[in-house]
Amino acid sequence: QVQLVESGGGLVQAGGSLRLSCVASGRTSSNPAMGWFRQAPGKEREFVAAISWSGGSTHAADSVKGRFTVSKDNAKNTVYLQMNSLKPEDTAVYYCNADPRGISSYYLGAAGNYWGQGTQVTVSS
Repeated sequence: QVQLVESGGGLVQAGGSLRLSCVASGRTSSNPAMGWFRQAPGKEREFVAAISWSGGSTHAADSVKGRFTVSKDNAKNTVYLQMNSLKPEDTAVYYCNADPRGISSYYLGAAGNYWGQGTQVTVSS
């Protein structure tokens, strides 16, 4: 089992920035790839960005490319999502995800079995 705890959400004006954090614990020896998903009210959960265990590979949805950056600190078992130039349509609950199978599934928009509890991001216009 891998436990994930997100933090860093909040309310920000359009054009602003936020950094989300996700701390992993438990069976991190499985070297999981890590991903971020989001779910807006009335919409399905969607893929945002992902990073391989080594940090050498990253992938982001077209809607956030150039604005969001995913990174990680393996010494802290933490993955980050730096969100810049935020738009009202970025408003959602953001979820951290872990996939021991690696980053490949995220390229298909699929998710691993492990989820955090989510953190709310609200962007005002």
